[in-house]
Amino acid sequence: MRQRLDRFARLVPVAGGVRMERVRFAGLAAEWLRPAEAKGPSVLLYLHGGAYVLGSCDSHRHLASHIARAAGVAALLPEYRLAPEHRFPAALEDAVRVYSQLIDDGTPPEAIVVAGDSAGGGLSMALLLALRERGLPQPALGCLLSPWLDLSASGESMETRRAADPWFNPEDLPHVTRFYCEESELRSPLVSPVYAEAGGLCPVYIQVGDHEILLSDSERLAANIRSAGGPVELEVWPDMWHVFQAFVLVMPESRDAVERLARRIGEALAPSRDSL
Repeated sequence: MRQRLDRFARLVPVAGGVRMERVRFAGLAAEWLRPAEAKGPSVLLYLHGGAYVLGSCDSHRHLASHIARAAGVAALLPEYRLAPEHRFPAALEDAVRVYSQLIDDGTPPEAIVVAGDSAGGGLSMALLLALRERGLPQPALGCLLSPWLDLSASGESMETRRAADPWFNPEDLPHVTRFYCEESELRSPLVSPVYAEAGGLCPVYIQVGDHEILLSDSERLAANIRSAGGPVELEVWPDMWHVFQAFVLVMPESRDAVERLARRIGEALAPSRDSL
């Protein structure tokens, strides 16, 4: 399954004007995606999707490169450890290690944006929670694209969007989650961030499609952040499906979403860029 996904994704080109560099970062295989117009020391730390069992630089450099180019920021795309070989909390520990390495290398936290799609969106949110728990500085912004935030699949959209979602069925999810964590961990806040106390976090920006069975994951998280007094913006895109942003080459809605995402990233990074 991993090989098929990567072979298919390699057929899709990287965004024009973006230079790709394979590296080892914090002990992991990774890629830097550097647009020609990248400004200053800013970094987009992009955590790929794939249900915690799939995904790589090959599968996600296309989407990450288009976001990086639109935002004018260098993107770091790490290959965190995947289940079932490496179960929870391996992926989260890798994400914390990569973020910490950026800080240790001299990147100010206010010059970092953390983003991810699907499971990578859930992992991005778990990273923000883990940084708070460990007393580490928050990034400038967290961006979640169709995030998978409730591995217990208890949201109402599992039923209300069942017929509309072109990709997923609620019955499929337990077959994946059993690879990632124990059943007793499904409602752990670092596995399913909808169950977290959501105060003390950086601003969070969420894009999700109205036709996703995961829709209520995003709605519940946004409500929790608001209840905790935190800044959050939730955009529900009509008629769109899971990670529709990946169709940026062929769909105007996808291009619009990437441009909106780029604007939010630019706004969040503006103070660190202005200080140069």
